[in-house]
Amino acid sequence: MNSYIVTGGAGFIGSSLVRALLGRGAERVTVIDNFFSGRERNLDEVRDRVELHRADIRRYEEIAPLFRGAGVVFHLAAIPSVPRSISEPVPSHQVNIDGTFNVLRACAEAGVGRVVYAASSSAYGGSDVLPKVETMPPDPKSPYAVQKLAGEYYAHVFASCFELETVSLRYFNVYGPRQDPSSPYSGVISVFMKCLLDRVPPRIFGDGEQSRDFTYVEDVAALTVKAARAPGVSGRLYNGGSGGRYTLNQVWKILQEIEGVEIPARHGPPRAGDVRHSQADTAAAARDLGHAPSFNLEEGLRRTLTWYREDR
Repeated sequence: MNSYIVTGGAGFIGSSLVRALLGRGAERVTVIDNFFSGRERNLDEVRDRVELHRADIRRYEEIAPLFRGAGVVFHLAAIPSVPRSISEPVPSHQVNIDGTFNVLRACAEAGVGRVVYAASSSAYGGSDVLPKVETMPPDPKSPYAVQKLAGEYYAHVFASCFELETVSLRYFNVYGPRQDPSSPYSGVISVFMKCLLDRVPPRIFGDGEQSRDFTYVEDVAALTVKAARAPGVSGRLYNGGSGGRYTLNQVWKILQEIEGVEIPARHGPPRAGDVRHSQADTAAAARDLGHAPSFNLEEGLRRTLTWYREDR
């Protein structure tokens, strides 16, 4: 089980997972990435311990040989954006559904020990019930949410029909170092960081009272590693959040206080496909996987801000 592959390993979450694996004793980690959103520089300081393959999960014949001999595959490669799945639904579908099927098929045929699949809390949709529990019926509100939900179903089916161990983790709103703020589809906290350092007002879609379970990327990486090692959990689904909930207005206020500035945000119309509130029930992940987040929001924001400042 000491042979690991990370699809999307040059991305924001994937590169943190690669570091977590190396920090926990992995001698070498294989990364598969087509660099659509990932960046090779995200792996700079661990590059000599990583086997990197530029490959696209939409091309089965290209990726299938790469999984031979792998103990665990972490499938994080995706186009991870609700707005992008609405504006560009075809590539989003091809990567998030067809690509996921290709990865699972290749892993089953290669005899991989376990696949940990990066699912999404967007599958819960707009239900007013909080916190979100894994047993709730899904209610996807965007193509992205449908695509990631389909990946969960495929992971479950491959566990039951093809003897491939799988675990799905519904990541909530992950933030931290190496998240790219330059795209119109970027995560909100990465955009906040850029605006804070540039001393310009961020644009918040809607009134800013929408709330999220913001989860520091190192906590997500630690949970993902635990999901690879926990016994007796194949075919199951777990929330990957912190269990907290903050509005966008609260996050921007905390960042201003950390930096000692006052920069009022600008507000625009709400975005299609966005849910109003999100919060994870983490009881199952704590019980079965040993999930125990180490970073509260303020500490995570401080660490992230330090990284963005130094990266400049």
